Amino acid sequence: MDATRRVTAVLGPTNTGKTHHAIDRMLAHRTGVIGLPLRLLAREVYDRIVARVGPSVVALVTGEERIVPDRTQYWVCTTEAMPLEIGADFVAVDEIQLCADADRGHVFTDRLLRARGLNETLFLGSDAMRGAIAGLVPHVTFLRRERMSTLKYAGSKKLSRMPARSAIVGFSVENVYAIAELIRRQKGGCAVVMGALSPRTRNAQVALYQNGDVDYLVATDAIGMGLNLDIKHVAFSATAKFDGRRMRGLYPQELAQIAGRAGRHTEDGTFGVTGEARPFDEDVVEAIETHRFAPVRKLHWRNEALDFGSADRLIRSLEEPTSNDWLTRAREADDLLSLKALAALPEVRDKLTEPKRVQLLWDVCRIPDFRSSTGPEHTSLLTRIFEFLVGRGLGGGRIPSDWLAQAIKRIDRTEGDIDALSRRLAHIRTWTYVTQRKNWVEDESHWRDETRAVEDRLSDALHAALTQRFVDRRTSVLLRRLKQKEALVADVNDKGEVTVEGEFAGKLEGFRFKQDASATPDAARTLAQAAIQALKPEFHLRADRFYNAPDTELDFTEQGGLMWGTNAVGKLVKGSEPAKPAVEAFVDEEAGPEVAEKVRRRLQHFIDRKVAAQFEPLLAMGRDEALTGLARGFAFRLSEAMGVLPREAVATEVKELDQDARGALRKHGVRFGQFTIFLPALLKPAPTRLRLVLWSLWNGLQEFPESPPPGLVTIPNVQEVPKQHYTLAGYHPAGARAIRIDMLERLADILRQKDSRAGFEATPDMLSITGMTLDQFADLMAGLGYKGEKAERAKVKAEVAKAPEISEEAAAAIAAGVPIPEEVSILAPVAEPEPEAAPEMEAFYTFTWAPKPRPRPERGPRPERKEGEGQRAPRGDRPQGERPQGDRPRREGQGERPKHDRPKGDRPKGDFKGKSNRDDRQKSFEARPPRAEKPIDPDNPFAALLALKGKV
Repeated sequence: MDATRRVTAVLGPTNTGKTHHAIDRMLAHRTGVIGLPLRLLAREVYDRIVARVGPSVVALVTGEERIVPDRTQYWVCTTEAMPLEIGADFVAVDEIQLCADADRGHVFTDRLLRARGLNETLFLGSDAMRGAIAGLVPHVTFLRRERMSTLKYAGSKKLSRMPARSAIVGFSVENVYAIAELIRRQKGGCAVVMGALSPRTRNAQVALYQNGDVDYLVATDAIGMGLNLDIKHVAFSATAKFDGRRMRGLYPQELAQIAGRAGRHTEDGTFGVTGEARPFDEDVVEAIETHRFAPVRKLHWRNEALDFGSADRLIRSLEEPTSNDWLTRAREADDLLSLKALAALPEVRDKLTEPKRVQLLWDVCRIPDFRSSTGPEHTSLLTRIFEFLVGRGLGGGRIPSDWLAQAIKRIDRTEGDIDALSRRLAHIRTWTYVTQRKNWVEDESHWRDETRAVEDRLSDALHAALTQRFVDRRTSVLLRRLKQKEALVADVNDKGEVTVEGEFAGKLEGFRFKQDASATPDAARTLAQAAIQALKPEFHLRADRFYNAPDTELDFTEQGGLMWGTNAVGKLVKGSEPAKPAVEAFVDEEAGPEVAEKVRRRLQHFIDRKVAAQFEPLLAMGRDEALTGLARGFAFRLSEAMGVLPREAVATEVKELDQDARGALRKHGVRFGQFTIFLPALLKPAPTRLRLVLWSLWNGLQEFPESPPPGLVTIPNVQEVPKQHYTLAGYHPAGARAIRIDMLERLADILRQKDSRAGFEATPDMLSITGMTLDQFADLMAGLGYKGEKAERAKVKAEVAKAPEISEEAAAAIAAGVPIPEEVSILAPVAEPEPEAAPEMEAFYTFTWAPKPRPRPERGPRPERKEGEGQRAPRGDRPQGERPQGDRPRREGQGERPKHDRPKGDRPKGDFKGKSNRDDRQKSFEARPPRAEKPIDPDNPFAALLALKGKV
């Protein structure tokens, strides 16, 4: 060591500006080299120096990146990549306390012992290194720097209560991802920083945090190595880590290195634990807060004077012990393990014929295992590379370009999840390291650019995947705007999709905001708060548009909902009368009472006008003051039933109506049907749909019956559906089907003209009215009280008269144009008739009136009557009053039937064959003309009696 060179150890805790001081000192010299512990930190310092002096004089050299301008003056490197032979004026090594690290300590110890600037050397690190540096570096000057801010212990905090601008530290990839996922759910997202990330990915993630897009950072202990971030609180999710060999607890100085990231510059910071991590002991807390730690007693060291005579000699030189009390031989590093594995392979040992080949093997073994693969896999790769590099000459080979291209091509894919992208990024780092070695590949600049491009693409894809998985940009943006108390701008498109500050927030359905369901519970609260604040002006604008919208834009559903286009804006509720429903508006409370009242008034206007239009005949009948007495009472009953009444339910009232009352009701369109009394105008689809809704509201049904599709004459008769529902829908159940009321009355008009006692067949008109097949019609008639007897008969076919055929001789004469001879017959002889085929049969039904008997109450003995007192003419055997009778179709010239002019029998009216009121003789009536009378034969012995016929 040259004692004339100035060597200074700048020691102190974190946040003392040591790295900034070293940059200033280097730039004060003509040339300089600074070694940093992490590739990420090296890139950060490189960017800072380039910003000050420009890129033309600054080089960046790491294991995987090499930017060396022609006029390089300042070298920014990882500690392993520091050029020691260039003779720079200034040399600095950061985080010199890593000399005590079991894995990389021997590299830092080597720089402590051998790295010197021509004019000035700086060692930056913890004050715990003071004794070791003083014992190993002669004439060293110590410079103590104090922390710019205060660091305090804040105890344990749940993640849900973690303050903003916090960093949560984990010590495994799985732990980091789990914490990041939890932070995203509870806080809207976080940035992720790990040592395995590429600088490009790390910078993009740090930018998310620094720009305020997220308020939380989840990281490994990589943030403890000089990354300068705006962190106010550091929380440890664990206090132990796997150091490559075993799980061990973190040393106080390691905890302090990470905790020191909180409170940058003059801002005070705090640290603590979270999750399952145990709170720190008091002595550990005191050591971190006062920055006083046990001094480092041993530095890891490995012999730098290597013997390349053979593989065994190289291994012995690497394992050479030290006699210095401050030093201890480093444990076997990955490069030494790889050397031993390759040296044991016969195909490799056979090629180690010269020291240069042994040195080449050592260079190959120093390729880091970025992939963290198994030993044999990494060894196999190193063996293949060594064989390529040995080539035919003395280490003069190259890695084949086609083989390298195939290896890179397999990696150059940006699809996949975070783990897949991370693996590919680790693979490409291997090839990036290889291409940075001199004379290992052909066209070095091409392959360096190629691997850099692939790494950048994978880095961007990994950043996007991390952001997509762990950052809810929407929530983070809205949180930031809400904290800044800025006015939020909402936009609602034609589909009702709401964006707040460009971020999708949900949908505005009518006057209710339905936020995005994908948001987490914590994010949902933020989303709702931001959306409601931004939507207040939109609610008022939308209420104005709704109030002025025409009725054609509004509608009601069959379950009582009120719609504006495709959006539900309210519902119908029970009112003071069946035909006067009230409304309930669907309006968010945040929209305000003014908006809610405006929407409610508009909905009430709509439904009032809808009822007035659809029930106009019914309402007009109720307003008619000309209706008095029984007619007015019956009109009220019909209004209560909303225009449709089963006749059997009001049979007594109908009997009591005289012809004048009926006529007054008929003027309003009331039809007295045989089965139903109704207003035909109210059987149309629109009034029917409204009637079902209003009746269901008035009766408090939970589920409203739906109206059948328009145009159907019959619908299925479901036994579980009450008969009243069919009546309200305008149908009458009969058998397996229910028939529309107006079509049923048309059918009844035809049936009244048939002889239901003797029986009749279905006519085409009957089938046409119902739209049924014969079997379906028979089932319908059974439901109406008719008995149908099925039979078969020969189907009558219309006979087609065949034209007579001409004989062959006559046809030949006609064809020749000569007269037909008299002896030639013009007509051909009649052919023998073919035997008749079996007749085609057809089914038919004969219907007779056969109502189901109704149980009658028992009556006492009838009182004796005097002969001829209060007696009526016998009416036959039919039960009385079984079938209600409707309005008969009138024949031409007939006026209104008198009140007593209606047969009150139990069956439909037809040709009545009953007993005479005068005698018991049966009378027969025939539809054929009377027979012509034959003259009396005088020789007939009964001639005298026949002459008396008709005179008695």
